[in-house]
Amino acid sequence: MLICSTYFSSISRKLLFCSRRKFSSKCRNSVMGSENLRLIDKRQRAGFRLCNVSGCKIDVMEIHATDPKFHVLFIPGNPGVISFYVDFLESLYYQLEGTASVTAISHIAQTEKNWENGRLFSLQEQTDHKINFIEHELQDVEVPIVLVGHSIGSYISLDIFKRFQEKVTYCICLYPFLAVNTKSSTQTIIKKIAASRILCTGVSSIVAVLGLLPAWISRILVKNSVGNSWCPSAVEALCTHVLRYHTVQNMLYMAMTEFEKLSEVPDWSFMREKKSQMAFLFGVDDHWGPLDLYEEISIKVPGAVLAVERGGYTHAFSCTEAGSTWVAQHVSGSIKNYFS
Repeated sequence: MLICSTYFSSISRKLLFCSRRKFSSKCRNSVMGSENLRLIDKRQRAGFRLCNVSGCKIDVMEIHATDPKFHVLFIPGNPGVISFYVDFLESLYYQLEGTASVTAISHIAQTEKNWENGRLFSLQEQTDHKINFIEHELQDVEVPIVLVGHSIGSYISLDIFKRFQEKVTYCICLYPFLAVNTKSSTQTIIKKIAASRILCTGVSSIVAVLGLLPAWISRILVKNSVGNSWCPSAVEALCTHVLRYHTVQNMLYMAMTEFEKLSEVPDWSFMREKKSQMAFLFGVDDHWGPLDLYEEISIKVPGAVLAVERGGYTHAFSCTEAGSTWVAQHVSGSIKNYFS
C-alpha cells in the first residue's frame, strides 16, 4: 500500500508504510533503467477541492486541459491521501503535454478533518464510492477514461474497469497489491495489528499524540526519520492528514478488509480478456507487488504488458521528486504508446 509510518515506533513504522461510498453528489468548489531525473520546474499546478459524494466528503485534486483527448483518473494506495501524489500527478500532466485532464480522489475518512465522525470504511465501500464518483462527477466526460492505480488502488482500478468497460479505455497498475504475499513478514505483522481492536487503538493513539504536537516539531520528527529524503509535499501530507486518529483507524480497517479480499484468487479471466488495455509496473524489492506476482501474471496472462522499475524508487515512489518524475514519465510513455 503506500507509505506511512516509519516514523514513530517500530510497530507503526512497519504498519503505516503499508503504504498503502447511495447516489448523490455535490461538490463545493519491460525492465527500466535508473537514470536520475529532476522534476519539471514549470508545470500546471493542481487544484484541490472538497467534494461530497454519496454523503461522504473526500479530497479531489484536478488539473484541467483545454482540449483533452482523454481523462486520467488516479486511485491512490493506502493511505489514500492524494497530497502524497501531487508531484507525480503534476509531472504526469506535463509529460502528457496538455492532451489529458487529470483527476485524483482520496479515500473516505483519510482526510485532514474527521468528516465521517469516526466511521470506518472497508475496501469494498471505498471501491463503491469511487464508482459513485465516476457516475456523478465524470458522467459528462465525453473522452475516454484512463485509470491509474497505485498499490491497492490498482486492485480498485481493475474493479472499476469491470464496471465501466465502455467508458474506461486503459488501466495502468503501479506497484500493484493484487494478492496477499504470504512470504512477507511485514504483511503478516500488519495483518495481525489490523485484526486486533486493541492494537489498532494503541497504534492510532500513538500516531494521534504525535499529531497533537506543534507543527514544527512533527515536521522535524518526520524529516529526521523516514522523511529525510522526502519531498516537501509528502512531509506535509503525512503531518496534516496521516497523524490523525481517524485516519489511522481507517487505514488499518481498510487494510484488514484488503487482506480478507486479496486472499482470493485474482480474476485472471478478466485480465486475459482486457490484457491489451492494461499495463503493470513492478518494483524490484516490493513485498506488496513482488516479482513472484510479476511472474504469475506473465504466465496466467500471456502477452500482458509488464515492466520492472530498477531505479530504487520503492513502493513509496511518490514521496520523492525523482521517483515521482520517473514514474510519471513511465506512465505517460505507456499512455502515448497505447493511443498511438
